[in-house]
Amino acid sequence: MTRIKQFFNSFFFYRFIRDPVAIGSFIVLAVLFISGFGAPVIAPHNPYDTTTIDIMDSELPPFWYPDSDSRFLLGTDSQGRDMLSTMLYGMRVSIFIGLGAVTLQAFLGITIGLIAGYKGGRFEAFLMRVADVQLSFSTYMVAIFFGALFQAAFGMGLYENFAIPMLIFIIGFAEWPQYARTVRASVLGEKKKEYVEAARVIGLPSRRIMWNHILPNTLTPVLVISTVQVANAIMSEAALSFIGLGMPVTRPSLGSLIKAGFDFIFSGSWWITLFPGIMLVILILSINLLGDWLRDFLNPKLYKG
Repeated sequence: MTRIKQFFNSFFFYRFIRDPVAIGSFIVLAVLFISGFGAPVIAPHNPYDTTTIDIMDSELPPFWYPDSDSRFLLGTDSQGRDMLSTMLYGMRVSIFIGLGAVTLQAFLGITIGLIAGYKGGRFEAFLMRVADVQLSFSTYMVAIFFGALFQAAFGMGLYENFAIPMLIFIIGFAEWPQYARTVRASVLGEKKKEYVEAARVIGLPSRRIMWNHILPNTLTPVLVISTVQVANAIMSEAALSFIGLGMPVTRPSLGSLIKAGFDFIFSGSWWITLFPGIMLVILILSINLLGDWLRDFLNPKLYKG
C-alpha cells in the first residue's frame, strides 16, 4: 500500500493526469489490451471453433444494413466468421507478437550494448560492426529468408503451428541493434562516473557493476524505445501477414485479416478489411501517443517546471 501511495503522490502521476492526450491514449490502449486478451470471454463467437462457423453466413454486412444478421454486429468475413470476434482474437495475436518481439529485441540489444560499451576496444568495435551489418538488412528481408527456409524445410502445415514464435524471432532478431546502440551510448557516459570507479576500487566484479549499477541508469531511453518498438513490431507483423509471410488465415491477426479482406473490398464487402484496418490504426496510434508523452516526460530539456 505504501508503494501505491507513493505512486499516486509521484510527479509522474501528477503530470500524467494533467495531460488529456496521455490519459485518452492510455484508456484506449487499456480497453484494447483487455478486449484482446479477454477475447475468449468477451467475444460472442470463437473463430477457432469450426463447428460454430457456417459458410452460408459468409460476407454478411454490419448490423445497420437491412439484410444483416443480429448475431454478427460487424458482419462476417468470407469464411462466415464473426468479424468482431475474429478481430478481438486477431488483436490478441498481434499484441502478443509485438510484446514478444520487443522482449527479444530488448534482451539481445541490452546485453550486447551493455557488454560492448563497458568492455570497449576491439570487442566493442566488432559488436557494433555486427549491429551495422544487421541494420543493413530490413525486417522484411530477414522474414523472407527465414520464412522461406522454414516453409521449405518443414512444410506449410508445420509453419502454421509455429507462425507466432517464428514471427517473434524474425522481428526481434531484425531490430535488436536499435537497443544495442542506445544502451552502448548510455554506458559510455556512465562508466566514467564516480560511482562506477568506486565500485571498481572496492573490488566488485565487472558483471555486477554492469548489471547492478550501470544498467539501471541506462533504462530511461530503453523505456522510450520500447514503446515505439512495440508499435513498430505490430506494424511489421501486419505488413508481413499482408504479403503472405506472417500469420496464416486460419490463425487470424489484424494483418492477416486485412489481407484476407482485401480481395473483397471492391466487391462490396468492404467491412472485412476496413474494420481490422481501423482497429490496427487505433492500436498503433494509442501506443505512439503514449510513447510520445513518456519520451517528453523523461526528457529534462522539455520540462519547464
